[in-house]
Amino acid sequence: MGRHAEDPIIDRSLQHSVKDGVAYTVLSGGTESWFSAWALHFQAGASQIGLLASLPPLLGSLSQLLGAWLGRRAGRRRVIILTGAGLQAAALVPMALLPLLLPAHAVPLIILSAVMYFGGVNMASPQWSSLMGDLVPEDRRGRYFGMRTRLCSITGFSALAISGLTLDQFTRWQLTTVGFLLIFASGLSARLISIWHLSRMHDPPGSVAALRLPPLGQLWQRVKSSPFARFSLFFSAMQFGVGIASPFFVLFMLRDLGFSYRTFMIVSAVSVFVQFLTLNRWGQLSDSLGNRRILLGTGILLPLLPALWLFSGHPIYLIMVQALSGTVWAGYSLSAGNFVYDLIPPERRVVLMALHGMGSGLAMFLGALLGGWLGDWLPVSIGLAGLHWTVASPLVWLFLISGLARLAIAVLLLPRLLDSSGIPDGAATPLVWRVTRMLPQAGLIFDLIGRRPLEKEPSRRKGSVRD
Repeated sequence: MGRHAEDPIIDRSLQHSVKDGVAYTVLSGGTESWFSAWALHFQAGASQIGLLASLPPLLGSLSQLLGAWLGRRAGRRRVIILTGAGLQAAALVPMALLPLLLPAHAVPLIILSAVMYFGGVNMASPQWSSLMGDLVPEDRRGRYFGMRTRLCSITGFSALAISGLTLDQFTRWQLTTVGFLLIFASGLSARLISIWHLSRMHDPPGSVAALRLPPLGQLWQRVKSSPFARFSLFFSAMQFGVGIASPFFVLFMLRDLGFSYRTFMIVSAVSVFVQFLTLNRWGQLSDSLGNRRILLGTGILLPLLPALWLFSGHPIYLIMVQALSGTVWAGYSLSAGNFVYDLIPPERRVVLMALHGMGSGLAMFLGALLGGWLGDWLPVSIGLAGLHWTVASPLVWLFLISGLARLAIAVLLLPRLLDSSGIPDGAATPLVWRVTRMLPQAGLIFDLIGRRPLEKEPSRRKGSVRD
């Protein structure tokens, strides 16, 4: 009997998938985490940092629809997965080299390369989820993805730390550009290793993730008054509030506070590490308290997180802020993931999940656009009614505005959402998670894959996500 499956072919495929995931998180943790710092190296402004953080993921979410549409044409998942992964790997080359060859256009070239980078990985995502759903035995799915996620999380965190220390050391040697190139080279190498393992995976005949759009009028009539629409509106609105500030913490720490890359890495990594430590506990609380209470509690705390950056820029203080941030974001992400998955019927999951992702991506993009414009326009000192306030950076006002926007959204939309009928009260769907991205100020970014409740596991409480 194999370690992951009784069928030796499937077992080998799942072993390759673990190695693929570990290699991929070297890229996401050790290279992708530094995209904004690379743009800042070429003197990117606040508006450009906002575009880099929001536009590529937004356009990348559209490529999920492309990947699902190609599923109907190709009929095989591995071809689409490898194509998307190859595009992502190829995007690292122009992102690293073109800014050096054309420094006058460095930041726009980095943004365009990032569009290609996120477009590739998002195109592959629906087919990857479909393939893994067929390969992983249902009675081992929680254990398998739990083990895979833990390995990927540890690897990604280690890659983030090593890349930060490497970049800091090369900066001390006045070779910062060389340090960045090494980071890009290691990320490219890791992704190529990941692609090789993906190519060795078996692609059995199964349910290719295919896009089947009903008539738009019919889809709108079904969705507009549904609990899913109410939740998606709340989630997207909150993403707008988050987007006002989240892309600019990197700029604030490296440019305005003058942090070294080592200090920046330590402060950034705390949130990632705390999310990893607290996810299992949040899963247990989700079982006992239900997603409503978790979402309400963490949603109320979200406005506090950017406001805490107003009081001090000392690294020790910010480490404590990041620890709280990681704890809150872990609970919010998990409860929101359970909610959206429970609210979507399986037959419309591809379409509605894509629309949900596009809506939240658009909201984040608009928030980042507003934040970038305000970051370039707001003054350091503001006077009102004879009172004057002076801050270390105009970005501090962004953090305050983001906190106020999140508070307004939580007060206006969260109670209505949680009081609505038709929204599940508890953690009704067991979920498994995989790390897909690791960003300094957002921590671990997860994809979720649902599974049907298992009658074979009576000891597992309904809705457990502890795996």
